[in-house]
Amino acid sequence: MWITEHEMGGNVRKVCEDETCTIFKVLGKGGEGMMTVYPVFKGCCLIYNDFHMERCDSGFQPRRQIFCIDHCREGRIEWAVDRNRYIYVEGGDMQVNSREHHCTDFVFPLCHYHGLTISFDVEEIREELLHIMEGFSVDVVRLREKFCPDDRTFIMRAGVQVDHVFSELYHLPEHVRLPYFKIKVLELLLFLETLEVPAGGEERPYFYKTQVDKVKDIVALLTEDLEHWYTLEELSEHFSFPQTSLKQCFKGIYGCSISAYMKEYRMNAAALMLKNTQDPVIAIASRVGYENPGKFAAAFRSVVGVTPTEYRKNIV
Repeated sequence: MWITEHEMGGNVRKVCEDETCTIFKVLGKGGEGMMTVYPVFKGCCLIYNDFHMERCDSGFQPRRQIFCIDHCREGRIEWAVDRNRYIYVEGGDMQVNSREHHCTDFVFPLCHYHGLTISFDVEEIREELLHIMEGFSVDVVRLREKFCPDDRTFIMRAGVQVDHVFSELYHLPEHVRLPYFKIKVLELLLFLETLEVPAGGEERPYFYKTQVDKVKDIVALLTEDLEHWYTLEELSEHFSFPQTSLKQCFKGIYGCSISAYMKEYRMNAAALMLKNTQDPVIAIASRVGYENPGKFAAAFRSVVGVTPTEYRKNIV
């Protein structure tokens, strides 16, 4: 395996290793992540990423020219285009990246991220591909130049094509993983070879740092006091943020509207109270901003799947 613990950065520790894979633990703000790394070919590995944290300081500094393909299965990740712009990779998206600017701070807006990365050492895999299959002519150096000119990032939105390539990689029996990885990596390289890159490279819009900072300040305000409800007009005026731009930027970062985000946040907070206290349901409803028990029960069920009373009863 060509990715070493030393290259990963100071917040990454090797947990275990055997002949098939290596597992790393990643420490971050508010939680941790796990990376399970499988060697596929010489110069190519496949990594399953499972992160439960708010943000992660990446110290990854590759000592060679690399080329990575990322697929987000669930959650979201904030990716810096440069010092003043951000893009967001969400469930179903595929990202192609040179990792030239990977040594940075990564944010997970939903506090979790699950997916996989296929990483190539460009020179090693280029040589390896010459001997894998007769007639297989994909050049990884050419792909890197195609998708990452000037070290830009390419993102392809979730869709049937992306899902077809990646979906089976999440449901493989252990005994067929390694040979299947080889087949899927070759399929993915052929897919990228035929894929046309739109002008600009990025299909997903980016947001400026000033916008992102304002939206995060808004979330901090909204979640500070769950009993208080803010209107869009109040937030727009308080933060000097036009309503249309505010709605677009919020959805770009968190993947949903402000009201949907806060509904889920309130219900998750209520679920913790139901689990950790013996307080009456009506009191918990009030603490998360619901004076009407019926509306609270309906909202809770729409998010959690059961009523507050049923949830508490089923807690083991």
